[in-house]
Amino acid sequence: MSDKTSVLKRGHVKVLTKISMLSAVAGVLMLLQTPLWFAPNFYKLDFSEVAVLIGGFALGPVAAIIIEFIKILLNLVLNGTMTGGVGEMANFLIGCSLVVPASVIYHRNKTMKSAVIGMVIGIVTMAIFASLANYFVLLPVYAKVYGVPLEFFVNMGNALNSSINSLETLILYAVVPFNLLKGIAVSAVTVLIYKKVSPILHK
Repeated sequence: MSDKTSVLKRGHVKVLTKISMLSAVAGVLMLLQTPLWFAPNFYKLDFSEVAVLIGGFALGPVAAIIIEFIKILLNLVLNGTMTGGVGEMANFLIGCSLVVPASVIYHRNKTMKSAVIGMVIGIVTMAIFASLANYFVLLPVYAKVYGVPLEFFVNMGNALNSSINSLETLILYAVVPFNLLKGIAVSAVTVLIYKKVSPILHK
């Protein structure tokens, strides 16, 4: 075995180790969920995307996708599924809609400005994608799984905000602000801690 091959193998092992570590952290963080006051309590904030976003910045967008996938897989194993994997797949795509644009833009020009621009674009993308996913996939699937009409979820929203009186207003006044707030919170935490953990990930 040549020295070059040995170095490459050690590099791959190090990257896989970092991906595994960040995936485990993301999986744990996903278990720590908090409902928000303006959305039905099945929309819960967690900071698992912080670990995914850090992985995307440090290791690239492909690593971010892998970490996001393993995180969802871990949650599926720990909590099971009520939607035959549909909800988990949607959550995977929603998470990727935040971290992939952010990490792609950052890796084109590794500056704080690029990171911020990437996260802003990621936040907007996630809010749009999550709204479409909830409207066309998630809420209809949950309604079928639990044997309730879509109005059931609208009524849950209406109990918190009288302006919510239809599926469209549920998306507008609950889903959109929830994902915007989550994206902002995740991005803010990432900015605060990335420089501290980056040297460890780049060793």
